[in-house]
Amino acid sequence: MSWSPVGSSLIDVLWGFLALCFLLAFCAHKVWSRYEARGLYMLFQDLIRYGKTKQNLKRDEWLRVFDVPKRWFWHFYALSVCWNGLLLLLYLNFIFQHQSRPSWLTGTLEVLTGVPSADGQVPQLSTLLVQLLLWVHSLRRLLECLFVSVFSGGSMHLVQYFFGVGYYIVLGLTVLCSDHMGKGSGPLLSQLHWLHVAGFTLFIAASLLQHQSLVLLARLRTGKSGAVETLAHRVPHGGGFELVSCPHYFAELLIYISLALVFGGLSLTWWLVVLYVLFNQSLAAQLCHDLYISKYESYPRHRKAFIPFVF
Repeated sequence: MSWSPVGSSLIDVLWGFLALCFLLAFCAHKVWSRYEARGLYMLFQDLIRYGKTKQNLKRDEWLRVFDVPKRWFWHFYALSVCWNGLLLLLYLNFIFQHQSRPSWLTGTLEVLTGVPSADGQVPQLSTLLVQLLLWVHSLRRLLECLFVSVFSGGSMHLVQYFFGVGYYIVLGLTVLCSDHMGKGSGPLLSQLHWLHVAGFTLFIAASLLQHQSLVLLARLRTGKSGAVETLAHRVPHGGGFELVSCPHYFAELLIYISLALVFGGLSLTWWLVVLYVLFNQSLAAQLCHDLYISKYESYPRHRKAFIPFVF
Protein backbone atom coordinates (compact mmCIF):
# COMPACT_ATOMS: atom_id res chain seq x y z
CA MET A 1 0.00 0.00 0.00
CA SER A 2 1.35 3.39 -0.91
CA TRP A 3 1.02 6.58 1.09
CA SER A 4 -1.21 8.95 -0.84
CA PRO A 5 -1.41 12.71 -0.41
CA VAL A 6 -3.99 14.23 1.92
CA GLY A 7 -7.12 15.32 0.12
CA SER A 8 -6.34 13.21 -2.95
CA SER A 9 -9.56 11.25 -2.73
CA LEU A 10 -13.15 11.63 -1.63
CA ILE A 11 -12.83 8.75 0.84
CA ASP A 12 -9.88 10.44 2.58
CA VAL A 13 -11.81 13.69 2.83
CA LEU A 14 -14.81 11.83 4.28
CA TRP A 15 -12.85 10.10 7.06
CA GLY A 16 -10.83 13.21 7.78
CA PHE A 17 -14.06 15.20 8.11
CA LEU A 18 -15.62 12.64 10.45
CA ALA A 19 -12.50 12.58 12.61
CA LEU A 20 -12.52 16.38 12.81
CA CYS A 21 -16.23 16.42 13.72
CA PHE A 22 -15.74 14.07 16.66
CA LEU A 23 -12.64 15.92 17.81
CA LEU A 24 -14.67 19.15 17.85
CA ALA A 25 -17.54 17.36 19.60
CA PHE A 26 -15.14 16.11 22.27
CA CYS A 27 -13.71 19.60 22.81
CA ALA A 28 -17.19 21.17 22.81
CA HIS A 29 -18.37 18.70 25.44
CA LYS A 30 -15.39 19.41 27.69
CA VAL A 31 -16.05 23.16 27.51
CA TRP A 32 -19.85 23.21 27.27
CA SER A 33 -20.44 20.70 30.09
CA ARG A 34 -19.49 23.38 32.62
CA TYR A 35 -22.68 25.23 31.85
CA GLU A 36 -26.23 24.11 32.56
CA ALA A 37 -27.61 25.44 29.31
CA ARG A 38 -30.75 24.45 27.46
CA GLY A 39 -31.83 24.48 23.84
CA LEU A 40 -28.88 23.86 21.56
CA TYR A 41 -26.81 22.40 24.40
CA MET A 42 -29.42 19.72 25.10
CA LEU A 43 -29.72 18.87 21.41
CA PHE A 44 -25.94 18.49 21.24
CA GLN A 45 -25.89 16.21 24.31
CA ASP A 46 -28.80 14.21 22.90
CA LEU A 47 -26.83 13.55 19.72
CA ILE A 48 -23.55 12.49 21.35
CA ARG A 49 -24.91 10.33 24.18
CA TYR A 50 -26.45 6.87 24.20
CA GLY A 51 -27.24 4.13 26.69
CA LYS A 52 -26.51 4.81 30.35
CA THR A 53 -24.94 8.22 29.67
CA LYS A 54 -28.25 9.39 28.25
CA GLN A 55 -30.69 8.10 30.87
CA ASN A 56 -30.30 10.99 33.32
CA LEU A 57 -30.19 13.70 30.68
CA LYS A 58 -32.92 16.28 31.32
CA ARG A 59 -34.35 16.42 27.84
CA ASP A 60 -37.46 18.02 26.44
CA GLU A 61 -40.19 15.56 25.52
CA TRP A 62 -39.94 16.32 21.81
CA LEU A 63 -36.35 15.04 21.81
CA ARG A 64 -37.50 11.65 23.10
CA VAL A 65 -39.51 11.13 19.92
CA PHE A 66 -36.23 10.32 18.14
CA ASP A 67 -35.14 7.62 20.63
CA VAL A 68 -34.60 4.05 19.47
CA PRO A 69 -33.46 1.16 21.71
CA LYS A 70 -29.72 0.81 22.24
CA ARG A 71 -30.16 -2.94 21.93
CA TRP A 72 -30.61 -2.29 18.21
CA PHE A 73 -26.82 -2.16 18.05
CA TRP A 74 -27.03 -5.72 16.79
CA HIS A 75 -28.53 -4.37 13.57
CA PHE A 76 -25.20 -2.72 12.75
CA TYR A 77 -23.25 -5.93 13.11
CA ALA A 78 -25.84 -8.03 11.27
CA LEU A 79 -25.63 -5.59 8.38
CA SER A 80 -21.83 -5.66 8.52
CA VAL A 81 -21.72 -9.47 8.48
CA CYS A 82 -23.94 -9.52 5.37
CA TRP A 83 -22.46 -6.53 3.52
CA ASN A 84 -18.79 -7.16 4.27
CA GLY A 85 -19.35 -10.86 3.74
CA LEU A 86 -20.62 -10.04 0.24
CA LEU A 87 -17.61 -7.82 -0.47
CA LEU A 88 -15.32 -10.59 0.79
CA LEU A 89 -16.94 -13.16 -1.51
CA LEU A 90 -16.61 -10.80 -4.47
CA TYR A 91 -12.92 -10.33 -3.69
CA LEU A 92 -12.38 -14.08 -3.37
CA ASN A 93 -14.00 -14.53 -6.80
CA PHE A 94 -11.67 -11.85 -8.12
CA ILE A 95 -8.65 -13.74 -6.72
CA PHE A 96 -9.44 -17.37 -7.39
CA GLN A 97 -12.01 -17.30 -10.20
CA HIS A 98 -10.47 -14.31 -11.96
CA GLN A 99 -13.92 -12.76 -12.22
CA SER A 100 -14.05 -9.00 -12.61
CA ARG A 101 -15.87 -7.10 -9.91
CA PRO A 102 -19.39 -5.78 -10.65
CA SER A 103 -19.53 -2.49 -12.52
CA TRP A 104 -21.47 -0.83 -9.68
CA LEU A 105 -18.64 -1.66 -7.29
CA THR A 106 -15.77 -0.58 -9.52
CA GLY A 107 -17.67 2.60 -10.37
CA THR A 108 -18.19 3.38 -6.69
CA LEU A 109 -14.51 2.79 -5.93
CA GLU A 110 -13.47 5.06 -8.79
CA VAL A 111 -15.64 7.87 -7.41
CA LEU A 112 -14.38 7.40 -3.84
CA THR A 113 -10.68 7.13 -4.74
CA GLY A 114 -10.44 9.24 -7.89
CA VAL A 115 -8.38 6.41 -9.40
CA PRO A 116 -9.64 4.67 -12.56
CA SER A 117 -9.79 0.88 -12.60
CA ALA A 118 -6.77 -0.73 -14.19
CA ASP A 119 -6.73 -3.97 -16.14
CA GLY A 120 -4.61 -6.71 -14.67
CA GLN A 121 -4.71 -5.33 -11.12
CA VAL A 122 -2.92 -7.71 -8.76
CA PRO A 123 -4.92 -9.00 -5.75
CA GLN A 124 -3.61 -7.69 -2.44
CA LEU A 125 -3.02 -10.08 0.47
CA SER A 126 -3.45 -7.15 2.87
CA THR A 127 -6.93 -6.41 1.52
CA LEU A 128 -8.02 -10.04 1.79
CA LEU A 129 -6.79 -10.29 5.38
CA VAL A 130 -8.41 -7.01 6.46
CA GLN A 131 -11.71 -8.02 4.87
CA LEU A 132 -11.58 -11.38 6.63
CA LEU A 133 -10.67 -9.88 10.03
CA LEU A 134 -13.33 -7.20 9.71
CA TRP A 135 -15.94 -9.84 8.96
CA VAL A 136 -14.81 -11.96 11.93
CA HIS A 137 -14.94 -8.88 14.17
CA SER A 138 -18.47 -8.07 13.02
CA LEU A 139 -19.63 -11.66 13.54
CA ARG A 140 -18.18 -11.75 17.05
CA ARG A 141 -19.81 -8.46 17.97
CA LEU A 142 -23.14 -9.67 16.58
CA LEU A 143 -22.98 -12.83 18.69
CA GLU A 144 -21.99 -10.82 21.77
CA CYS A 145 -24.92 -8.45 21.29
CA LEU A 146 -27.34 -11.35 20.95
CA PHE A 147 -25.99 -13.78 23.55
CA VAL A 148 -23.62 -11.99 25.95
CA SER A 149 -24.58 -8.36 26.55
CA VAL A 150 -27.51 -7.53 28.82
CA PHE A 151 -29.18 -4.35 27.61
CA SER A 152 -31.31 -2.19 29.87
CA GLY A 153 -33.86 0.33 28.65
CA GLY A 154 -31.13 2.56 27.24
CA SER A 155 -31.66 4.41 24.00
CA MET A 156 -29.80 6.14 21.20
CA HIS A 157 -30.80 8.89 18.80
CA LEU A 158 -32.30 7.98 15.45
CA VAL A 159 -29.48 9.96 13.81
CA GLN A 160 -26.95 7.73 15.60
CA TYR A 161 -28.81 4.66 14.36
CA PHE A 162 -28.69 5.67 10.70
CA PHE A 163 -25.10 6.83 11.11
CA GLY A 164 -24.20 3.36 12.40
CA VAL A 165 -25.92 1.71 9.44
CA GLY A 166 -24.06 3.90 6.96
CA TYR A 167 -20.79 3.50 8.85
CA TYR A 168 -20.40 -0.22 8.22
CA ILE A 169 -21.36 0.13 4.57
CA VAL A 170 -18.71 2.79 4.02
CA LEU A 171 -16.17 0.88 6.12
CA GLY A 172 -16.31 -2.14 3.83
CA LEU A 173 -15.90 0.09 0.78
CA THR A 174 -12.96 1.82 2.49
CA VAL A 175 -11.08 -1.48 2.67
CA LEU A 176 -11.53 -1.89 -1.08
CA CYS A 177 -10.54 1.74 -1.65
CA SER A 178 -7.19 1.02 -0.03
CA ASP A 179 -6.89 -1.99 -2.34
CA HIS A 180 -7.92 0.10 -5.36
CA MET A 181 -5.03 2.49 -4.70
CA GLY A 182 -2.55 -0.29 -3.80
CA LYS A 183 0.55 -1.12 -5.78
CA GLY A 184 1.43 -4.58 -4.49
CA SER A 185 2.71 -7.18 -6.96
CA GLY A 186 3.46 -10.87 -7.18
CA PRO A 187 1.56 -13.97 -6.10
CA LEU A 188 -0.67 -13.64 -3.06
CA LEU A 189 1.46 -15.64 -0.59
CA SER A 190 4.66 -13.95 -1.74
CA GLN A 191 3.23 -10.69 -0.38
CA LEU A 192 3.26 -12.04 3.20
CA HIS A 193 5.05 -9.57 5.49
CA TRP A 194 5.93 -9.52 9.19
CA LEU A 195 3.44 -6.66 9.65
CA HIS A 196 0.67 -9.05 8.64
CA VAL A 197 1.67 -11.30 11.54
CA ALA A 198 2.03 -8.36 13.94
CA GLY A 199 -1.36 -6.98 12.94
CA PHE A 200 -3.04 -10.37 13.25
CA THR A 201 -1.51 -10.91 16.70
CA LEU A 202 -2.68 -7.50 17.92
CA PHE A 203 -6.14 -8.17 16.46
CA ILE A 204 -6.46 -11.40 18.45
CA ALA A 205 -5.23 -9.79 21.68
CA ALA A 206 -7.52 -6.77 21.31
CA SER A 207 -10.51 -8.98 20.46
CA LEU A 208 -9.91 -11.08 23.58
CA LEU A 209 -9.69 -7.91 25.69
CA GLN A 210 -12.93 -6.59 24.25
CA HIS A 211 -14.75 -9.88 24.74
CA GLN A 212 -13.51 -10.20 28.33
CA SER A 213 -14.66 -6.64 29.07
CA LEU A 214 -18.12 -7.26 27.65
CA VAL A 215 -18.45 -10.49 29.63
CA LEU A 216 -17.51 -8.64 32.85
CA LEU A 217 -20.12 -5.96 32.10
CA ALA A 218 -22.77 -8.61 31.47
CA ARG A 219 -21.95 -10.39 34.74
CA LEU A 220 -22.83 -7.23 36.65
CA ARG A 221 -26.45 -7.98 35.75
CA THR A 222 -26.53 -11.77 35.91
CA GLY A 223 -26.30 -14.36 38.64
CA LYS A 224 -24.13 -17.46 38.80
CA SER A 225 -26.69 -19.32 36.70
CA GLY A 226 -26.43 -16.72 33.96
CA ALA A 227 -29.99 -15.49 34.47
CA VAL A 228 -30.55 -11.73 34.47
CA GLU A 229 -31.06 -10.47 38.02
CA THR A 230 -30.96 -6.70 37.56
CA LEU A 231 -30.71 -4.04 34.89
CA ALA A 232 -29.12 -1.53 37.23
CA HIS A 233 -25.71 -0.04 36.47
CA ARG A 234 -22.84 -1.05 38.75
CA VAL A 235 -19.12 -0.33 38.98
CA PRO A 236 -17.21 -2.88 36.86
CA HIS A 237 -14.06 -4.55 38.22
CA GLY A 238 -11.45 -6.93 36.90
CA GLY A 239 -9.56 -7.19 33.63
CA GLY A 240 -9.00 -3.93 31.81
CA PHE A 241 -11.46 -2.17 34.12
CA GLU A 242 -8.71 -1.96 36.73
CA LEU A 243 -6.94 0.57 34.48
CA VAL A 244 -9.66 2.36 32.51
CA SER A 245 -13.40 2.91 32.67
CA CYS A 246 -13.96 1.62 29.14
CA PRO A 247 -11.44 -1.09 28.14
CA HIS A 248 -13.86 -2.32 25.46
CA TYR A 249 -13.54 1.07 23.73
CA PHE A 250 -9.76 0.94 24.04
CA ALA A 251 -9.83 -2.56 22.54
CA GLU A 252 -11.89 -1.22 19.62
CA LEU A 253 -9.13 1.31 18.88
CA LEU A 254 -6.50 -1.42 19.06
CA ILE A 255 -8.49 -3.54 16.61
CA TYR A 256 -8.48 -0.75 14.04
CA ILE A 257 -4.77 -0.14 14.62
CA SER A 258 -4.15 -3.84 14.05
CA LEU A 259 -5.89 -3.59 10.67
CA ALA A 260 -3.69 -0.60 9.82
CA LEU A 261 -0.68 -2.82 10.48
CA VAL A 262 -2.13 -5.55 8.26
CA PHE A 263 -2.32 -2.88 5.55
CA GLY A 264 1.42 -2.48 6.02
CA GLY A 265 1.06 0.75 7.99
CA LEU A 266 1.13 2.73 4.75
CA SER A 267 -2.54 3.25 3.97
CA LEU A 268 -3.31 6.89 4.75
CA THR A 269 -6.99 6.15 4.18
CA TRP A 270 -7.05 3.55 6.95
CA TRP A 271 -5.05 5.73 9.35
CA LEU A 272 -7.76 8.36 8.91
CA VAL A 273 -10.27 5.67 9.91
CA VAL A 274 -8.12 5.00 13.00
CA LEU A 275 -8.11 8.73 13.76
CA TYR A 276 -11.90 8.79 13.54
CA VAL A 277 -12.18 5.78 15.88
CA LEU A 278 -9.78 7.45 18.33
CA PHE A 279 -11.89 10.61 18.64
CA ASN A 280 -15.22 8.77 18.49
CA GLN A 281 -14.30 6.31 21.24
CA SER A 282 -12.59 9.04 23.29
CA LEU A 283 -15.86 10.95 23.43
CA ALA A 284 -17.89 7.88 24.37
CA ALA A 285 -15.35 6.86 27.02
CA GLN A 286 -15.25 10.35 28.53
CA LEU A 287 -19.04 10.38 28.87
CA CYS A 288 -18.99 7.00 30.64
CA HIS A 289 -16.09 8.02 32.87
CA ASP A 290 -17.86 11.24 33.90
CA LEU A 291 -20.98 9.26 34.74
CA TYR A 292 -19.11 6.77 36.92
CA ILE A 293 -17.31 9.52 38.84
CA SER A 294 -20.48 11.54 39.43
CA LYS A 295 -22.62 8.54 40.39
CA TYR A 296 -20.26 6.54 42.61
CA GLU A 297 -18.35 8.30 45.38
CA SER A 298 -16.08 5.28 45.86
CA TYR A 299 -15.18 5.03 42.18
CA PRO A 300 -11.43 4.30 41.82
CA ARG A 301 -9.74 7.64 41.11
CA HIS A 302 -6.68 6.05 39.55
CA ARG A 303 -8.68 4.79 36.58
CA LYS A 304 -8.33 6.67 33.34
CA ALA A 305 -11.24 7.03 30.94
CA PHE A 306 -9.95 5.38 27.78
CA ILE A 307 -6.21 4.78 27.32
CA PRO A 308 -4.31 3.22 30.26
CA PHE A 309 -2.04 5.66 32.13
CA VAL A 310 -2.77 8.39 29.55
CA PHE A 311 -6.39 9.48 29.31
